[in-house]
Amino acid sequence: MPPKKGTPEVVDIGSSDDEGSVEVARQVDNDRKSTINAAIPAGARGTGTAPPPPAANANLESRSFWKAGNYAVAPNMKLASDSGLLEHARVHPKFLHSNATSHKWAFGAIAELLDNAVDEIRNGATFVKVDKVDTLKDNSPALLIQDDGGGMDPNGIRKCMSLGYSSKKSNTTIGQYGNGFKTSTMRLGADVIVFTRAIRDGRATQSIGLLSYTFLRTTGQDDVIVPMIDFDISGHWTEPIIYGSKDDWSTSLQTILEWSPFASKEDLMQQFEDIGSHGTKVLIYNLWLNDEGIYELSFDDDDEDIMLRDEANQGSMTRISKKTAALQAHVSYRLRYSLRAYASMLYLRKLTNFKILLRGKPVDQYNIADELKYSKVVTYKPHGSAASKEVAVETTIGFIKEIDDIGISGFNVYHKNRLIRPFWKVTSDGSSKGYGVVGVLEANFIEPAHDKQDFERSSLYIRLETKLKQILAEYWKGYCHLVGYQPPGFRTQNVQKGGVSPVGVETNVQKQSRESRHLASVYEGVQLNPPTVSLAANVRQGFIDGQSNNRKELSVNQPITGFAMGSDDASANGIESMSLDQICEENLQLFMRCQGHEQKETELKEMIQKVEKELEETRRKSALLSSYIETQRTQKLLQQHARKV
Repeated sequence: MPPKKGTPEVVDIGSSDDEGSVEVARQVDNDRKSTINAAIPAGARGTGTAPPPPAANANLESRSFWKAGNYAVAPNMKLASDSGLLEHARVHPKFLHSNATSHKWAFGAIAELLDNAVDEIRNGATFVKVDKVDTLKDNSPALLIQDDGGGMDPNGIRKCMSLGYSSKKSNTTIGQYGNGFKTSTMRLGADVIVFTRAIRDGRATQSIGLLSYTFLRTTGQDDVIVPMIDFDISGHWTEPIIYGSKDDWSTSLQTILEWSPFASKEDLMQQFEDIGSHGTKVLIYNLWLNDEGIYELSFDDDDEDIMLRDEANQGSMTRISKKTAALQAHVSYRLRYSLRAYASMLYLRKLTNFKILLRGKPVDQYNIADELKYSKVVTYKPHGSAASKEVAVETTIGFIKEIDDIGISGFNVYHKNRLIRPFWKVTSDGSSKGYGVVGVLEANFIEPAHDKQDFERSSLYIRLETKLKQILAEYWKGYCHLVGYQPPGFRTQNVQKGGVSPVGVETNVQKQSRESRHLASVYEGVQLNPPTVSLAANVRQGFIDGQSNNRKELSVNQPITGFAMGSDDASANGIESMSLDQICEENLQLFMRCQGHEQKETELKEMIQKVEKELEETRRKSALLSSYIETQRTQKLLQQHARKV
């Protein structure tokens, strides 16, 4: 059945994986079209401009995301009953909101849009731009996400606007559910308009699509309607692509003009000027407000960043301690409210020839694994039917470099290069085990949840969690003494003299006693940690260090703890009788011995290099002499042969 004249082309965005053409998208019943046409004021039809949206759009409650689901359908709305069309499942506009609640975190929604741009790298994308722009109609802020990827043709943009459709079947692409664009844009704002250009089979096109919750809510629609218009730009002129009638195309244009930030067709066309021959521009407007009636996203706190206002305000205290300030400055804390911090860790491997431009400045990608202390790589082979064909998973684990100030810990788990769980703490709260330990791994064998902020709790996920606990426990047991903790199961010795009781022995490097802090200046400029006050652990380590001249025991990559034994028959009683100052003095002497060994090692390395150079020179001269002798012998043989002839 052909569309009724004077109605906009609309798209049914019901869930579908159909590979059909745009004809499927235009199967809309006459009753629904009549309702849309009635929603457009008569004075706006067939004109170049449109009146502003009704005042209901400015209602504060409706502009808060978590209250925007209070949607009332007009009582006179009826379902289509045209026997000429097949019955199909309909999508109520309220579903747009309820579906978007899968994103509890606004940055998770922005990450979905960044993923779409990153997936376009395979189509030649070199950047994605995230910025704030002011709308033309009311000068309100809008969120812009733009890339120079392959863009979408008319068929592609209709699939993009449909629920559940995804053409991303590659193992390398991040998107997979066909739901991210709708949920993410509706989580950030009530309305979104898309501008896209593409070249397919030698034909260049540009399309505009509008998904407006404000339009659907204000006009009381009972089905999701997405007006779209397309243009053929292959020739010298921009020609409208008309599938039904010219009136249908004009009505779709007027609907877009009325409910978008653009008042004229010329304003719409101007949005394509910075897209180039291919690419996509997404503009999210009518951004959601928080409970206080202020925009969720803050564009004013930092000209080079986008902040989450409520999260940022949680740390804005007038007076904070030095430790709290260090914690708030760490990326593990800042990623909760700073889009720049979150985007810097969003992808595990650096994106080649691709930039994330946040408010005009590139985001520097950051991998915390590159800065871990005493790091090691642990290989894990996942078991299970779904993971049987996967290669072994490598987990890099170590202590954060800021462990002297803060104790951030947890595993950063990625899926297909995309961060899913940042700083996943697998240990129980209150446990000192794992203090300052951070791990990084890529788990492609488990599936992420729809918001890509967690994983589906499958058997593989549970096995991974158990394995990470085991990896952390083994690492902690072998390396915790390097940062001032006693290894598990180590019994504290009684150290009575010096005013330190067994109960008062501190093992955390954060709780060093005042008596040992003056040694920190001795180690300034040296890549060694100052000795800790874990006396029992220090005595045990000192005994080992005092009995061995092995290079590994005196490695500069490990803190020197303990003391130098005066003789081979020193007893434990003599150890326990030493005061804290004496132990620190002996520890300092051991440090000086280590420095002496370091100097000797450097001299030996220089001597080895010198001898190797002399050996190489001798070999070169020997080769020249051998060549000369061989030449002389050959000439002599030739001369003898010539005489005989």
